[in-house]
Amino acid sequence: MSVAPASGTVNGGTSIAVTGTGFVAGATLTLGGTAAVSVLVTRGTTLTAVTPARSAPGAVAVTVTNPDGQSGTRAAGYTYNPLPAPPSPPSPPSHPRAASRQAARP
Repeated sequence: MSVAPASGTVNGGTSIAVTGTGFVAGATLTLGGTAAVSVLVTRGTTLTAVTPARSAPGAVAVTVTNPDGQSGTRAAGYTYNPLPAPPSPPSPPSHPRAASRQAARP
């Protein structure tokens, strides 16, 4: 089984495609034990879904379970990445008087 893309942010919401064999309509997908949403088996070898959010970054197992209970797991099949750091605030002007004169202009 393979997952593409193999990573996304902890916010979830990443559309993924899982390829393998024997997927049937009604299959479920979990990432690290949490159910994915919008799971759709497009062929017996491809499943698409949207990743759930996760509280911490790291690699998780990806498990597909068919309605009859048969399942397959790929250990560390998907990696949740931390959110990017917020941008730094702008630096203050290097000369405070110049900044106050600019601010005072109408």
